[in-house]
Amino acid sequence: MSQDRLEASLQIDQLPALEIVRIIQDQDALVAGAVAAQAERIAHAIEQITERISHGGRLFYVGAGTSGRIAMLDASELPPTYGIDPSLVQVIMAGGNSAFFSAAEGAEDDEDAAIKAISEKVGADDAVVGVAASGTTPFTVAAVRRANMLGALTVGITSVQGSPLAQHVDIAIAVDSGPEVIMGSSRMKSGTAQKLVLNTLSTGVMIRLGRVYSNLMIDMPATNEKLRNRAVKMVELVAGIPRPAAVQALREADGNVKVAVVVARKKTSAAEARRMLEEHGGRLREVIEA
Repeated sequence: MSQDRLEASLQIDQLPALEIVRIIQDQDALVAGAVAAQAERIAHAIEQITERISHGGRLFYVGAGTSGRIAMLDASELPPTYGIDPSLVQVIMAGGNSAFFSAAEGAEDDEDAAIKAISEKVGADDAVVGVAASGTTPFTVAAVRRANMLGALTVGITSVQGSPLAQHVDIAIAVDSGPEVIMGSSRMKSGTAQKLVLNTLSTGVMIRLGRVYSNLMIDMPATNEKLRNRAVKMVELVAGIPRPAAVQALREADGNVKVAVVVARKKTSAAEARRMLEEHGGRLREVIEA
């Protein structure tokens, strides 16, 4: 995160609301291009994290303050979207769980707490993603350094090239988002960059793990009426059958979209569909095309 002052916002406190909005939006528009410049590194991280998880590892996000909260937002959305166990993607937050809801800014300097948390939770098969706009947060840097010692894969998401975080990880994703509209307010452009990177990273991993077919989230748990209707639609689309048949296939599959699709496409029982999916690691495309 640049500590330079943004020339365009030096007089922002004297401007009407519309001009404030335009300055912020002009700066926000620059973030996507800065993230795009890190495409190859993000893709490399996706492949490496997927490899770890495929062999029994887990994914840990580490952060403090805004960065930790953005990481938690990403992690918390994965189980209801892709049907993963919540333990597969976890967040280690400076200050503990209470810091997700109230500021615990001093906790970001607690290197001992970071080392302890990593030592207790992370193993050699896991991946650790440190998130810190400045790339200097002691808690986050100490966490990835300890993770390195344990043999875990380490990834850093930061806004500063050559920062300590970038230097101590296997894969550094350093998004040059430039100076903030409000100097030092990392929840703005730097936070937007972090959210974009994490969106891409976690979505890419879920795709590579086989939890997406075409562009459909076919491992989504159908836990309410809206999602049940979405599940029916996915079975209709993938199996190429009318809605009543999709509803029946889902009923036979106890609401599991992938099982229902195999039941409909392969004209088989739900038990056999489950066996076929297990044989192919849950990858629906492999079962359909087998």
